[in-house]
Amino acid sequence: MALDEPRENDEVFNQNGVKFLINKELFDQAKPIMIDFFQSPMGGGFTVKSALSKEGGCGSCSC
Repeated sequence: MALDEPRENDEVFNQNGVKFLINKELFDQAKPIMIDFFQSPMGGGFTVKSALSKEGGCGSCSC
C-alpha cells in the first residue's frame, strides 16, 4: 500500500470515507479485495486479502 493520486487507468472506490486506488487490470484479477486494520499486543497494521492471496502467507503483518 502507498499514497498516490488517481491515474486514468485506476479503479477508484471509497470505503468508510477512505479513497482506494488500484490499477484496473490488476483489480479485475484480484477482486474481491478486502482491506482491514487490526490491533494486537505487538502493534497494529493493515491486512490485504484478495483472490490472489495465498494461504500461509504474510496475512498478519504489514509486509
